[in-house]
Amino acid sequence: MTDDALTPAQIQQIRDRVAELMPQVRADLEELVRIPSVSASSFDQSQVTRSADAVAELLRREGLDVEVVVEGGRPAVIGHLDGPEGAPTVTLYAHHDVQPPGDDADWDSSPFEPEEREGRLYGRGAADDKAGVMAHVAALRAHAGNLPVGVTVFVEGEEESGSPSLGTILEKHGDRLAADAIVIADSGNWDIGTPALTTTLRGGIRVVVRVQTLDHSVHSGMFGGAAPDATTALVRLLASLHDADGTVAVAGLDAGEAADIDYDEQRFRAESGLLDGVSLIGSGSILSRLWNKPSITTIGIDATSIDKASNTLSAKAAAKISVRLAPTQDPLVAFERVREHLEAHAPWGARLTVELEEHGSGFAADANGPVYDEARASFADAWGTEPVDMGVGGSIPFISDFSARFPDASIIVTGVEDPDTRAHGANESLHLGEFEKVCVAEAVFLARLGALRSAH
Repeated sequence: MTDDALTPAQIQQIRDRVAELMPQVRADLEELVRIPSVSASSFDQSQVTRSADAVAELLRREGLDVEVVVEGGRPAVIGHLDGPEGAPTVTLYAHHDVQPPGDDADWDSSPFEPEEREGRLYGRGAADDKAGVMAHVAALRAHAGNLPVGVTVFVEGEEESGSPSLGTILEKHGDRLAADAIVIADSGNWDIGTPALTTTLRGGIRVVVRVQTLDHSVHSGMFGGAAPDATTALVRLLASLHDADGTVAVAGLDAGEAADIDYDEQRFRAESGLLDGVSLIGSGSILSRLWNKPSITTIGIDATSIDKASNTLSAKAAAKISVRLAPTQDPLVAFERVREHLEAHAPWGARLTVELEEHGSGFAADANGPVYDEARASFADAWGTEPVDMGVGGSIPFISDFSARFPDASIIVTGVEDPDTRAHGANESLHLGEFEKVCVAEAVFLARLGALRSAH
């Protein structure tokens, strides 16, 4: 690690500058949160365009040459500002689209009207990922007029919808995004007060399985007991996906072990909201189950609702399952293993169709070398404590696209989230104190990279 890349006085100067900037950074973040930029097709897509325009304006104010790019999907924003001659270039990624808010009744405040409570800013996108956008803007503002590196900012508009046009954007505009380092601000930190570098992410597939046992629904009294109904067949099929202890029962899926980091059951129960008396599932260390082993979750079922149910045997039923995969797993191979399992375990000869709805690769960084050293040093500068290298159980499939497109770039996965953020859920929030440290770390990282090149 190049501890002499920056002096303590220079680091303190950046801290002071960021602290001075935070009121306006927060105000700009709140304005972004007020835009309901849900990229799901059932929502008003003009709001996603409005959000892209707002991000573009923020970047233009910092002197970047900015373009809003649309390649068959939602609008993305690309901005660039040259650094000193010979300086490295850094690409800063975030996304401005958000998840649907869900039921407003589940929120303690309006999802698109930011509200501070006990040091946290609540609102959809307050953390994931509009705070990521504003962390990049804050770092630019901290170096206004004296940028130590060349910077490209890429803010995607459809990450929460699977990034369907990202491949085309990389194909047509990839040369503009090439850099020595790529900072992806879409993850989180280990805990309040402890920063982290995300070095592994699980991959994932989404699968829809449809079950049919009859050519039409029939009277449960006249035919029940001899003819199987599709809903019960589906339930039995889904149950086959796990062993008795909850370990995934699909053969042939990759599994690995996580690094030995202290994380006990009590903390997991608190962070997950697991009810008293409910057991954990799976085997091995908790972090291995979360980061390095497959998981299967039923995330939706099509069956007759309780309030509309009649005494009939259902002819058809369907389920959507989310399968998280070890970072090393090929997602298409995983789909074949899941499909084979489902077809082999169809009860009572029920007819199945198994459809791959979405897939994405995992990520495992070789997190060594000077750029990673400077990233870790920047975290330590901002938090006053050494960062943790951690995995994440979720998936960010586009990172593998970046890795393939820019094989020589060091990919740094950071983020603003903490264990209480509740990204994607009701009452999503941002810890404002930690957010300032995120902004400091990124500003210091840019300065360290500039100083590192100067030293050589």
